[in-house]
Amino acid sequence: MDLVSALPLSLAQPPAPGWDGHVHVFDAHAPVAAGHYQPVHRPLSDIEALAQAHGVGHLVLVQPSVYACDNQLLLQALAREPGRHRGVVVVDASVTDAALAQMQQLGVRGVRFNLVSPVGNGLGNGAEDLSALAPRLAALGWHVQWYARASDLPAILAWHQRTGLPCVLDHLAGLHADLPGDDPAWQALDRLLALGAWVKLSGWYRLGAQAPYAALFTTIRRVAERAAHHAAAGEAPRLVWGSDWPHTSFAPDALPAYDSVWQPVLQALGPAVAQAVREAGLRLYA
Repeated sequence: MDLVSALPLSLAQPPAPGWDGHVHVFDAHAPVAAGHYQPVHRPLSDIEALAQAHGVGHLVLVQPSVYACDNQLLLQALAREPGRHRGVVVVDASVTDAALAQMQQLGVRGVRFNLVSPVGNGLGNGAEDLSALAPRLAALGWHVQWYARASDLPAILAWHQRTGLPCVLDHLAGLHADLPGDDPAWQALDRLLALGAWVKLSGWYRLGAQAPYAALFTTIRRVAERAAHHAAAGEAPRLVWGSDWPHTSFAPDALPAYDSVWQPVLQALGPAVAQAVREAGLRLYA
C-alpha cells in the first residue's frame, strides 16, 4: 500500500465542492434522551467517504434530538478537520457566551429548534429560549434552523418578525405531499422568504412521499419559484440540499441510496439550478 492510499480520505484528496446541508453523527455508546430511540453507530468518517464519492465534500452536522443539548459528539467531529464542515447545535438560554464562542470557532453557524420530535426543543419554552438567545445569536451571525410542520410556519414567522434573526426551514419547510395549494402555510412561507429565510430541500420520506418522491416535485418547484422571486437581483434562490443521512426513519440495513435523495432536486429543478443548490452551502454557512 502506498502512502497516499494509506491516508484518511480527507487528507488523500481535497474535499469535493458540493455541500450536504443535513447529516447526523451518532455514537452508539453516548447517552440518549429518555424515551427516545437508541441510534446505531454512525461516525463522521462514514458519511465523509460516502458524500465525497458523490461530489460532496462539505457537511453540515445537525444536532439530533436524541442528544438534547449535549453537543459534544458534534463538536468533536467538527474539530477533526477544522474549517471543512459546519454545525448546527441545540442549546437553551443557559448556554454561556464562552461555550458559544468555542462553538463558533469550531464551525457552528446556527441553533436548531425541533417542533416535531416528542423530545425536541421548541415545545413549551422554545419561544422564551429563542427570545433570550436572539441578541447573542445575532452578534455571532448565526441563524435559527427549524424542524417544523407546515402548520407551524405562521408561529415561526411571528417569532422571526420579533427577533430579526435569519432562519433555515428544514425538510422542505414541512410542506408535505398532501398539502393543499391554498393552505395558509404557503402565505407564511412567502413572508418568511421575504425576511430572508432559507429552505432546505431534504427529508422527502418525512413528507408523505415514497421513492422516487415524484409526489413532491411540484412542491419543490413551487418553493424554488417563490425563493427565486424573493432573492435579490443577481442572487441565486436561498435553497440548500440535505441528505438527512443516516436516515433514522429507516432500518439500519435498509437505508436509501445516497444519490436517491438528491435525484428529486435534479429532476424537479434541472441540472443548472440543482448544481447551484448543491453549492449554496458555501453562501449560507461561510
